[in-house]
Amino acid sequence: MRLLIGEVIERQDHPVVKKQTLVRVPIRLGEDVFDTGSISNAKRDYLIKSLKAFRLLTEVYGVRNVRCCATSAMREALNRVEVITRVEMESGVHIEVINGRLEADLIVSTFWTQDMLKDRSYLYIDVGGGSTELTWLEGGKRVKSASFRIGTVRTLKDKVDPASWDEMREFLRDLHDQHGSLTAIGTGGNINRIFKENGNAFGEPLHRKDIQRHRDRIAAYSFEDRVNLLRLRPDRADVIIPAADIFLEVLRHAEIEEVFVPKVGLADGIVYDLYMRERGYSRYTVEGRPIMAN
Repeated sequence: MRLLIGEVIERQDHPVVKKQTLVRVPIRLGEDVFDTGSISNAKRDYLIKSLKAFRLLTEVYGVRNVRCCATSAMREALNRVEVITRVEMESGVHIEVINGRLEADLIVSTFWTQDMLKDRSYLYIDVGGGSTELTWLEGGKRVKSASFRIGTVRTLKDKVDPASWDEMREFLRDLHDQHGSLTAIGTGGNINRIFKENGNAFGEPLHRKDIQRHRDRIAAYSFEDRVNLLRLRPDRADVIIPAADIFLEVLRHAEIEEVFVPKVGLADGIVYDLYMRERGYSRYTVEGRPIMAN
């Protein structure tokens, strides 16, 4: 879980979301859902406590607009209605379960806040705990997107259906056949960490061979040594390897050699979408320019 509190700085060409604070809580609802199909009472109680804390922090910061989105684990939880009802009642926070399409749209909406050439063709790659979202952009507009049930926590639990890999590879082959070479943009905490490990300057692309090199280097350490020697957080030390494997698989089948890492993700997209709605736009996605609310 993440709480991002952002301040929007308006510029002439595009607004910039400045992070005031980012709080991470490693609850991992997917550990239950991908194993048993449901969220346990223990995880539910952690969720309640976390959202109570998040709500109090938003009050301290004087936040005007709040949006709480749940993704793949909650989408698949058999007891999600029961859990959400209990959590909302006790925390006072409304939970919106979003589908893979909207999740991808929110992630990719941050494209407009980045100093990147807007007339190029890009493949957005977001690797989460339960799913991977891929979006093809042409001139800032979404041409094609898909969500696959392939994620880091799901991989650790050995719950990725081989058919999901086949589906993603077919999507990437079709994408390459239709367009050819694309520029990749990678989002998510794991690719950010690999980017940092490689020592790249901000705005410099990360090469596929470097992802492979760091993946192999980190994998050579035990979990304990990744935490103690490499200084990885415990909730990063186990998932960074499957995340690297997913990125490498996507890049390989899309025949892409390098990926830009703007250090943004779903939370940034949610904040940006909240800002655009406050400005009177009913939707601000990669499907086009902002649409005024009626």
